[in-house]
Amino acid sequence: MSSNLQAIAEIDCARSRQLRGDGSQPLPDEILLSSTPLVLRGLVADWPLVQAARRAPAAADAYLRRFYRDATVLATHAPAGTGGRIFYNEDLSGFNFSAQMVGFDQVLDALGAHLDHAEPPTLYVGSTTVDTCLPGLRAENPLNFGARDPLASIWIGNRTCVPAHYDLPDNLACVAAGRRRFTLFPPEQLKNLYIGPLDFTPAGQSVSMVDPQHPDLQRFPRYAAALAHAQSAELAPGDALFIPSMWWHQVEGLEPFNILLNYWWRQSPDWMDTPFNTLMQALLTLRDLPPAQRAAWQEIFRHYIFDSDGSEAAHLPPAARGVLAPLDAAGARALRAQVLNRLNR
Repeated sequence: MSSNLQAIAEIDCARSRQLRGDGSQPLPDEILLSSTPLVLRGLVADWPLVQAARRAPAAADAYLRRFYRDATVLATHAPAGTGGRIFYNEDLSGFNFSAQMVGFDQVLDALGAHLDHAEPPTLYVGSTTVDTCLPGLRAENPLNFGARDPLASIWIGNRTCVPAHYDLPDNLACVAAGRRRFTLFPPEQLKNLYIGPLDFTPAGQSVSMVDPQHPDLQRFPRYAAALAHAQSAELAPGDALFIPSMWWHQVEGLEPFNILLNYWWRQSPDWMDTPFNTLMQALLTLRDLPPAQRAAWQEIFRHYIFDSDGSEAAHLPPAARGVLAPLDAAGARALRAQVLNRLNR
């Protein structure tokens, strides 16, 4: 179905001296601050890991083992027949996979053993910090983010399908081995994606309940509207994709051996809490108010939060503005203490 979707805008990095994944030049802000997704064809084509993967999965396997130092990783396993989908079980009481800590070399061994199987079990390691698992790998396969200090993670597995979910940070995903298909939905498509539980999730983030490989439009009719706004791209080794904060994205690994390195960073200060905490607190305090009261609080949030331009406290002396004054790290600590004190009453 993804072949009929709008293509994600692309940049050919081979034509740009600045867009080369050799670490010599910082990636430009017009990409890293984009509000829409961008495919960066060939951004990391010169990485030694990509070059090894283009030769053969065994070459990429051998290259990764050079950096392995007895680190353990959380490995996901699902039996054959799940189609690689990382998801819930039938009644949402649990999941269709199991997970355990194993040596990273054991993951490579298992992937290699199933390379030629037509329907292997699903093997998947997600969001594992590169510097902890494979120290030195980033030094040989660099990207320059300038003043940004992103969290770099590795994702490795066979044919998998991760349902649509969002991430708070901006994300640059670089395919190092295999092929991956990304399908992205703008944030405003939330209501059409039929999101699952907020507090019981397969991997920390809420996911769409729609099977992207076999969408049931009778059960989930609004998903057709989401697809009308979706953007899709298939990435080969050396390609990268910039995913803006809060864009929903489903990710499919298409080969028996797939490696992705991704980089997460936030445009907000480190001391800011995640807005998800506000959402959970709002479920506790706002959602079930009488409609008139809920509308009043909607206006309060609009005034102080969503339409804030700094003028809402301009009529107060600076020393009296309290939490309405611009926040910094110290102010955030004080405000957090106030909130915790209220919650603990």
